[in-house]
Amino acid sequence: MNEILLVITNLPDAPSAEKLARHLIEARAAACVNQLAPCISTYRWKGNIESATEVPLLIKTTLDAYPRLEKLICEAHPYELPEIVAVSVTTGLPAFLGWIDSETTINKE
Repeated sequence: MNEILLVITNLPDAPSAEKLARHLIEARAAACVNQLAPCISTYRWKGNIESATEVPLLIKTTLDAYPRLEKLICEAHPYELPEIVAVSVTTGLPAFLGWIDSETTINKE
């Protein structure tokens, strides 16, 4: 089975988060995307400390699908520099992990 990843990104609002989530699923770059409640992010950007309300997405994908996922996020994301962080999933329900693998596999027929 392919290595499973949990990818995190943040969007500026719920409509853009939902649009990106749907786009990733339709492209089979992700098996599931969780849109979380808005949060406040504080960060340094271009020399200034900023705060913004953002909507986090938790994206379940595979290592093989990651390049496709990253490309789609970068193309569709409204930020100049989107947060894209991937964390390896080392343990999980085998059937669920297998489902992620199958949902992100594009048939090569």
